Amino acid sequence: MKTNVYVLCGGKSVEHRVSLISASAIINSLDKKKYHVYPIYISDEGIWSNLGIVEDEIKEISELMYQSSNTVISSIETFLRSSFNEREQNIVFPALHGTNGEDGTIQGLLEILDIPYVGNGVMSSAIGIDKVVTKDLFAKHNIPQGKYTRLLQHQWKKDKLFSIERIEETIGYPAYVKPASLGSSVGINRCANREELEAAIHEAFSFEDKLVIEEEIIGREMQISVVGNEFPKASVVGEFIQERQFMDYAAKYTDGKLIQVIPAKLTEKVSELMREVAIKSFDVLNCSGLVRVDYFVTDDERFYVNEVNTMPGFTKLSMTPALWEKTDQTTYPELIEKLINLAFERYNKRKSFLYKRK
Repeated sequence: MKTNVYVLCGGKSVEHRVSLISASAIINSLDKKKYHVYPIYISDEGIWSNLGIVEDEIKEISELMYQSSNTVISSIETFLRSSFNEREQNIVFPALHGTNGEDGTIQGLLEILDIPYVGNGVMSSAIGIDKVVTKDLFAKHNIPQGKYTRLLQHQWKKDKLFSIERIEETIGYPAYVKPASLGSSVGINRCANREELEAAIHEAFSFEDKLVIEEEIIGREMQISVVGNEFPKASVVGEFIQERQFMDYAAKYTDGKLIQVIPAKLTEKVSELMREVAIKSFDVLNCSGLVRVDYFVTDDERFYVNEVNTMPGFTKLSMTPALWEKTDQTTYPELIEKLINLAFERYNKRKSFLYKRK
């Protein structure tokens, strides 16, 4: 009997389009002889639509989009009633990035419904998406990272001058302003002076009410993928060579102006230390399935964890699949298969626990 794989894509998130690109690649890589593959499109209003079983290759992301007249509640009810048969084996692959997909909310829903799913659980997802909470946790575990501070919207509204002066005293210029819980470089700006800082804060608060402000670290941007459950493994280190000062949304997903160098040019000692820190980060966040750990590496090979991504992109430009291909020749379809197997492993372990007293 084939396993039903429900690939969630789109979502009520600024990373809606990125999710569709990831989902199309995942859907195309799944073995249709082994799986029944169902794309589940979630509109940017949060309305769910089951697009039916896929047999052919997805060539355009528009094929994954559907305009529904349902409400959010009725659309989810329709999906649940029509999609799952207890006599069949089902699994959800949340190819969702950012809000309502990578933040623990969809994971919580699937936990309540007792449906296995790919990737990290509720706590790991919720912590991992919040850059401030992640950095606070990493600081307690001595994971190397740059200087940072947080800024809440109500603090900003109460006293803008005090907020700016505090940032200037603790971080200085240049500084990077980021929404705390968004990915794909959305809402991020580099600030060289007070005027730019104020404008960047104003823009970032249009996305959410908590920001992280970080010092600038001059260095190369590198990434490591960690895959596994109880015994995770780290990939080799990969590097992006870029034309821009930092990797914005267009550079990552639109204009292709990034060059992957795998493995990155590092001494063996530093490379191994970075892999150890990546696994430690995975363990600290209690991750399962996968995570991508992003670094800054200076010219003298000091390294700092920049952030983690608990559901990294799986587009044709994404680093995660490329890292594993260079690490142990794992192909894209094999990596997807491994993540599905890890998801069932985690689900079966959780099912073995007692939920009531004898």
